[in-house]
Amino acid sequence: MKAHISYSELKIWAECSWRHKLQYIDGLNPFKGNEYTTFGTALHAVSEKFLIDKDAENPEDYFEMQFLNELKNLKEKDSEIVLDSKMVQQMRNQGITLAPMVVPSLEEHFGEYEVISVEEKLYEPIEADSRKFKGFIDVVIKKDDTYHIIDWKSCSWGWKRDKKMDRLITYQLTLYKMFFAKKHNIDPKNIKTHFGLLKRTAKTNQIEIFEVSSGIKKTENALNLMSKALYNITNERFIKNKLSCRYCPFDGTKHCKK
Repeated sequence: MKAHISYSELKIWAECSWRHKLQYIDGLNPFKGNEYTTFGTALHAVSEKFLIDKDAENPEDYFEMQFLNELKNLKEKDSEIVLDSKMVQQMRNQGITLAPMVVPSLEEHFGEYEVISVEEKLYEPIEADSRKFKGFIDVVIKKDDTYHIIDWKSCSWGWKRDKKMDRLITYQLTLYKMFFAKKHNIDPKNIKTHFGLLKRTAKTNQIEIFEVSSGIKKTENALNLMSKALYNITNERFIKNKLSCRYCPFDGTKHCKK
């Protein structure tokens, strides 16, 4: 049995516990990455670099270097992967435009702040279970007496309202808030959570930071989902959800035939 569970693992279990079994129990994962994941990883690297090193210059060059390195690593992992060369070039240009905006967007949104951590690891005990919750928080800043957790998400033009409110998506921040509070013994009332959208194709508002609320009830719901997942994983109860096949990498393979 694995010693921990992450938000991404919980989300996959909630979408289809059979896919969870294939990926996290059997160790199968046909998805190696693509242009979109390399783009997001490169912009995350820009955030980490320029929040830590205030004297660093040329975020455009840094993004380009990271993006090209990620593409190289991707091809080394899978020599047969086919990338959309036109999309890669578009992303390269879009990232060069976005890179100088990432760190300044925080000051524009929050005003003067203190950087608490970047890529902070969470590995905290789960109540009434032997496993731990594992995660990495992109950015934690502090303004006055309030801590702000920010998770960057790269996207095309933005998110619709229903996606911004989707419980499975927002539970990521709910769980980050709870376990960050436990790790540092901070009152959850002094912690706020936000998604930061890094929009490749938007003409305006290219970086949008919006708050996601996580009160007592929502935290209870997220923990209940986690408890349900851990119970069923422990008892090896895995059921196919045929409504979740569309984007599943196992759909139509020998591992998951309808």
